[in-house]
Amino acid sequence: MDLLSPLDAAFLDIEDADPHASLAIASVAVIEGPVPSHDEFLALMRAKLPVLPRSREKLVRVPLDLGTPGWQDDPAFNLAYHVRRTALPAPGGDAELSALIARIMGQRLDRDRPLWEYWVVEGLEGGRWAIVAKVHHCLVDGVGGTMLYDVMYGDAPAPEPAPEQEASLLSLLVAVVSSPVRTARLVASAVSGLVSLVGSLLPVHASSLFGPLGSARHYRIVRASLAEVKEIAHTFGVTVNDVVLAAVGSAYRAVLLARGEEPDPESVRTVVPVSVRGDGRMGNQVSARLAFLPVDTEHVVDALSVVHQRFNTLKKGNESEAGHMVTELARHEPFAPLSWSIRLGAMLPQRSIVTVTTNVPGPRKPLKVLGRPIVEILPYVPIAVRIRTAIAVLSYADRLTIGITADYDSNPDVDVLAGALRDAIAELVSAARVTPSPPAATARRRARTARPRTRAARPGAASR
Repeated sequence: MDLLSPLDAAFLDIEDADPHASLAIASVAVIEGPVPSHDEFLALMRAKLPVLPRSREKLVRVPLDLGTPGWQDDPAFNLAYHVRRTALPAPGGDAELSALIARIMGQRLDRDRPLWEYWVVEGLEGGRWAIVAKVHHCLVDGVGGTMLYDVMYGDAPAPEPAPEQEASLLSLLVAVVSSPVRTARLVASAVSGLVSLVGSLLPVHASSLFGPLGSARHYRIVRASLAEVKEIAHTFGVTVNDVVLAAVGSAYRAVLLARGEEPDPESVRTVVPVSVRGDGRMGNQVSARLAFLPVDTEHVVDALSVVHQRFNTLKKGNESEAGHMVTELARHEPFAPLSWSIRLGAMLPQRSIVTVTTNVPGPRKPLKVLGRPIVEILPYVPIAVRIRTAIAVLSYADRLTIGITADYDSNPDVDVLAGALRDAIAELVSAARVTPSPPAATARRRARTARPRTRAARPGAASR
C-alpha cells in the first residue's frame, strides 16, 4: 500500500480539525463548441482513468495514526458517481458560474471514495460550457494539477503517483559523510532559513481580514492579459509574481479603507507557495515564503518596488529551502504526534497568516476537449484556519486568470477586492507604457529570448 507523505496528510488533518473547511482545489476549463453528451464525456473519462493517478483508489487510515494514511483500490468504484452534470441559470455569465463554483467547492469530498469529482456545466453564455475538475489537496498541488491538463487533453505521458519515499536515516548519514562541505553549506542555509521562517510567523496586527469562518464561500473571477503583465514585469525589472503580489496588496488596501480600517504595514501577511518539484510525480511538492503585503503604500507602482525588494530578501533568506527541509525531515519522524499537533494547531486561533497568494504557470499551448477548444482556465484555492480569503493565479496560453475564494459571511464586500485588483493591474499597465525599461530588465529579456525553453518542471516554478 502506497502511503501519503506527511505534507499530503497534513491537508487531511487540517480538514479534520476545521469543521468549516473543504480542502479541495479545482480548475474550471471554459470550452467553446457543442456540449458532449453524458455518455460521450463518460467515455472520455473512462479512457483517461488508467493515466490518472489514484483515480480508483481511496484513503485508508492507519490505526492510532501509527503511520500516514495510504491508498488502496476501491472495490465499489463507480465512475458515474464521480462524473456529474449540471447547468447554469440564464444568462450563464460570470455571476452564475462563480456561484456554482462556490457551492461545489464548499462541499467536502467523500472520504470513503476516491477523492475527486468532474462536473460538466452547461448553459454558459455565448454557447460555451465548462468542466469543473475538483481534487483533494492531499492528492496534488497547484503545479501538479496543471500537469493533469496536458495528460487529460494533450499528449503528455501519465504522471506517476507519489508514494511515500523510502529514504532512510542511514542514507542521509551516508550523504553527510560522503560530502561534508556540501552538507555544511546546506545546514547553514537551512538554519538561516529557519530563523527567517520563525520570525515570519509572529502575529500580525488585528484587522477584519482574518478570523473565524463559516462553510459557505464566495468566488470571483478577474482576468488579465499575460502579455500585459509580462510587459509590466519587463518594464520595471521585476517578476510576474511581483506584479501579481503588488496588485493583490493594492486590492487589500482598498478593502481595508472601504471598511474604515487603517492599512497597517504589518496587517496583511501572505503565504506564497513555492514549487520544489523535482520530478513528474503527483502529490504536494511545495514549500512557501511568507511576507507582508505593502497595504500601507498608496500607489501600486511604489508597492511593486516594495514587493520586489522584499521577495529578493526572502529568497536570500532561504525560507522556502528551510520549509522544504522541515517537510522532508517529517518523513523520518513518528507520524502520530505530528498528525495530532497539526490538528491541534488547526483548532487554535492562528494570528500569523491573513491570506494565500498562489501563482501557477498553466499549459502554454491551447488545448482541446473532444475537439472543442478550451478558451480559459479558472483556478480555485481553498481557505481554512481563519484565513478568510485566498487568491489563485493561473496562466493559460496568452491569458492570466485570477480566482478569489472568500468566506461568505465575513466578506460581503468581496466585489471590492475583485474590482480593486482589476484596477491595480490596469494602473500598472498604464504606468508601464509611460516608463522606459531599465537596462537590467532589457538585458534579462534578451537573455530569456535567447535561452532555449524546456517543459521540465523546475524548483521554484511557482514564483515566476
